[in-house]
Amino acid sequence: MENRNNITVFILLGLSQNKNIEILCFVLVLFCYLAIWVGNLLIMISIMCSQLIEQPMYFFLNYLSLSDLCYTSTVTPKLMTDLLTERKTISYSHCMTQLFILHFLGGVEIFILTGMAYDRYVAICKPLHYTIIMSRQRCNAIITACCTGAFIHSASQFLLTIFLPFCGPNELDHYFCDVYPLLKLACTDTRKIGLLVIVNSGLIALLTFVILMVSYFLILYTIMAYPAESRTKALSTCSSHITVVVLFFVPVLFIYIRPATTFPEDKVFALFYTIIAPMFNPLIYTLRNMEMKNALRKVWCHHLFLEGRELILKAFQNFTLGFHPEP
Repeated sequence: MENRNNITVFILLGLSQNKNIEILCFVLVLFCYLAIWVGNLLIMISIMCSQLIEQPMYFFLNYLSLSDLCYTSTVTPKLMTDLLTERKTISYSHCMTQLFILHFLGGVEIFILTGMAYDRYVAICKPLHYTIIMSRQRCNAIITACCTGAFIHSASQFLLTIFLPFCGPNELDHYFCDVYPLLKLACTDTRKIGLLVIVNSGLIALLTFVILMVSYFLILYTIMAYPAESRTKALSTCSSHITVVVLFFVPVLFIYIRPATTFPEDKVFALFYTIIAPMFNPLIYTLRNMEMKNALRKVWCHHLFLEGRELILKAFQNFTLGFHPEP
């Protein structure tokens, strides 16, 4: 424990050492972060202000958008600040906190995607029992299970890291605190801990990815017998889900399924699941989903209509008062 306290601050090497590249990265990350907030807030407000919240798929999508916002906000604001500063540092306690929250929210996202795949499987393969199986009580239980599973995963990662002794170099070759870069700095043999990280992160991600792909394969096999119109709608929904799953899981598997080593490419792959995937999720779910498009149009056009009507009424009142001044 004494050795561990020798390091109180970590230096983050960030995305690049070139100042011009860092400024370019700042502009791009800022654009992505704004797009993440706008896109996911639009989805959340549109779902909660419409009848879509009653449907399990959009119930889960609402929570997925919320987890996306929280997940990327754990990393992105700090990254943008560091891109504009010469010395990028993070305290030991903040590093451990970021590690725990990041893996917790990442776990929530992985398990929600699994819940959404289960919902689509029941809807397409067992349509007659769908309303009974996917009741609101069952949906709430799935969300609770997602949070519980994510907490267990994150707590395991946290406990594997918190007791590591850090007594030498304190430069993390990353833009946020993660397990493998921390294992590289620990002044002890980390081979056993590295294997536990693979089991806790890599194998869980791989198993979840395989389950998701098998479930979507069963769904695609089932809809082959559907009429053309129903098949097109089901394919559109499932293709959106599969795109999100691949975009998130492939970079995660690249980083966590291998032994405890780090590569310069890790930072690029990490950008996919911390920033790029949360930015594209709203586009993927809205552009290929007619119900979501209709909800967006209905909620926001209605809102703009009400605002416009209020402005016209107010202008008319001011205009009439101009002809009838008070005595």
